[in-house]
Amino acid sequence: MGNRPSWHVGWIETKVDASIEINIDVTNHKNKYVICIKSEDYPASLESRKIYKIIPDQAASKVGMVRVIDESGEDYLYPQEYFVEIKLPRAVEKAVQLAS
Repeated sequence: MGNRPSWHVGWIETKVDASIEINIDVTNHKNKYVICIKSEDYPASLESRKIYKIIPDQAASKVGMVRVIDESGEDYLYPQEYFVEIKLPRAVEKAVQLAS
């Protein structure tokens, strides 16, 4: 977790297992992307190892959810532990935006 306190406003902290801690910052309104790491409960909506754009939603984050633009092209709430936030290089971000 670095130097950030565990109660930091706008961050979600969830343990997927004993060795993985997931943090998604939902306070920043810039483009945010996540990789899906679990999808078996939503096979028609999510694909594991796929990049998804998220929409900041602090109300959802308070209950452990994240708002994701899924395979339907619409935004829906999913359990936050299904995703890991990533930072894309600028060229990759532009390519992802053009592809969506």
